[in-house]
Amino acid sequence: MKSYIFISNLNSPSFTLKLLLLVLSLQALVKNSLLPYRHLAKQTSLRGALRDPGVCAGLTGLVEEQVRVCRRQVEAMEAVKRGAELAVEECQYQFHSRRWNCSTLQGLQVFGKVAIQGTRESAFIHAISSAGVAFAVTRACSRGELEKCGCDRKIRGVTPPRWSGCSDNLSYGIAFSQAFVDNPERSRGISSSRALMNLHNNEAGRKALLAHMKVECKCHGVSGSCEVRTCWRVMPPFRKVGNVLKEKFEGATEVHPQRVGSRKLLVPKSSRFKPYTAHDLVYLLASPDFCDRDPRRGVFGTSGRQCNRTSPAMDGCELLCCGRGFHTTQAEVVERCSCKFRWCCSVKCKQCRHRVEVHSCR
Repeated sequence: MKSYIFISNLNSPSFTLKLLLLVLSLQALVKNSLLPYRHLAKQTSLRGALRDPGVCAGLTGLVEEQVRVCRRQVEAMEAVKRGAELAVEECQYQFHSRRWNCSTLQGLQVFGKVAIQGTRESAFIHAISSAGVAFAVTRACSRGELEKCGCDRKIRGVTPPRWSGCSDNLSYGIAFSQAFVDNPERSRGISSSRALMNLHNNEAGRKALLAHMKVECKCHGVSGSCEVRTCWRVMPPFRKVGNVLKEKFEGATEVHPQRVGSRKLLVPKSSRFKPYTAHDLVYLLASPDFCDRDPRRGVFGTSGRQCNRTSPAMDGCELLCCGRGFHTTQAEVVERCSCKFRWCCSVKCKQCRHRVEVHSCR
């Protein structure tokens, strides 16, 4: 059993509140303005902080329509928090071996300046965050945690199988995500290139969730003969959504604003690029190489990161360390071994210790 060390503690109440604030204010952050949410960071319980709809008006940085949504569905804010947690966990899983590894900060910006710079990393953050909120709100509906929604009973088939059970009400989760997550962008006006980019990527994240809904069925009949099948639609595992969006990240299209009549549109920067679709990610600015620490751009650098000496891929020491070389140290690893099943019902293991080489970027 391997142990992994993450930069931040996702289980601490203060950090989960910060994750909520990421979704609430990712686009509402203004230059050098981090003060509005300081008082909320002191809350030890998110449920306690948002139990009263009147608290919504005190969330400085929310646009007017977001405050209205919060007041109407204050109980949904817990699901928003869970969606933000999912987004961070998935982002860190997908990028754990890359130069940019979705590092998080202790401050309220969570992802730092990378999230607001118009790069392909920013595109992924927006997509996975909007998908996370839609996913978590939909899951809360199916579990009966929200008063204003439940299972999707609209799905009906004209031929077998029989549609019943609790289909995930993804249309509700997507509508909530659109109304809540997109509003800071819409408040900036569609003439903003960054707003157009973020709105597109928000929707691409939700489409990745919608496009991979699947059908689950249960058989009924004598001795499991499956004479009648009852079926319902369920969301894919969020890992599947992360995998899809990671592929979209790799093939993201660089765009620039262009006037078409009275409208501003984002078009591919080069005629050699294929036209992007509503499912693709787009970005405005090329990414830094993330090799060297650059606080001005919110880049941590890769110095001190562990690397794989024998790998030719991005997690290899040559690429991850950007040609700077690496240090090698010895470390003791403790793992479970010689496991045996004992009746009934437990597994007993020994603890084995052995030394391994650990390689870290200079």
